[in-house]
Amino acid sequence: MRISLEEAAERLKRGEVVAIPTETVYGLAADANNDRALKQIFTTKQRPADHPLIVHIADISQVNDWVTSFPETAVKLAQAFWPGALTLVLPAKNHVSRIVRGNEPTIALRVPNHPIALALLKLSGLSVAAPSANLFTQLSPTTASHVEAGLGDTIPVLDGGACAIGIESTIVSVAENGDWQLLRPGMISEAEITQVAGLAPQHKNSTVSITSEVLTPKAPGQHALHYSPRTPLLLFKDKAALMLAYKVLTQANLKCAALLIGEGEAPACTVLRLSNQPAEVAEQLYDSLHRLDALKTDRLLLELPPATPAWAAVLDRLSRAGGGEIQ
Repeated sequence: MRISLEEAAERLKRGEVVAIPTETVYGLAADANNDRALKQIFTTKQRPADHPLIVHIADISQVNDWVTSFPETAVKLAQAFWPGALTLVLPAKNHVSRIVRGNEPTIALRVPNHPIALALLKLSGLSVAAPSANLFTQLSPTTASHVEAGLGDTIPVLDGGACAIGIESTIVSVAENGDWQLLRPGMISEAEITQVAGLAPQHKNSTVSITSEVLTPKAPGQHALHYSPRTPLLLFKDKAALMLAYKVLTQANLKCAALLIGEGEAPACTVLRLSNQPAEVAEQLYDSLHRLDALKTDRLLLELPPATPAWAAVLDRLSRAGGGEIQ
């Protein structure tokens, strides 16, 4: 059900959920200060209650409404990348709903870089929690049609066209002392964050002694199986392995479709081919998987891109989509 900007703002103020566009993926939005509305997000998505939500705010001036500490490292990152596809995880104030933070002591914040999302935040006067507008673990939506296909056409959707980035935001946790960790890769890379922060990240396997300040908070999108089509997705380290598997599957009378990255040999089935540029693949990835999933074949086959920093975000999404198994 497509709705206008004005109706979306009114519905949010009444405590309803609305699917909204951002530059990353469509989010299922609700007033971040309304516990009843927040519970609707979890119910609609069938999402576990201990998974934190990202709160979308209109600008950097609102950060201190939510956090007890806004360290210099986080300020630098916000000034460099907001509005944009970076989420900052910071120590939460006591008044922040335990529902929106998944019972964590931290809150995840970002300023979206989408004109309709920003207009909605300003018109409604709200900050909104907005995880991806899909069922838990399933493919994220990058168009209004994806939302309707996944959640049903009774969900109100504010149509903002196709998402420009196409995968979820980079998530960075910043402790009170300024140390930071990369919790989820995105199209803003670890190298870019390091350059702006002026210091290297802390890692979970770091030799630095672990204190309460550098413990890793929970973050969205970290479930072992996530971003998944309904059709079983098989991931392959190279084209030779994919072609061999295709032969075996067809001999077993299983129908396949494939998503390929770059040029080269292709199996004799329905094939979608993406470029070999990480940003272009990210933009088109979920839409391509949605299109292949709609074919209702027995298996989807996908050759993975190289394991380089430029491909980190795409590899993260694909690895979780395939349950972490590589053929």
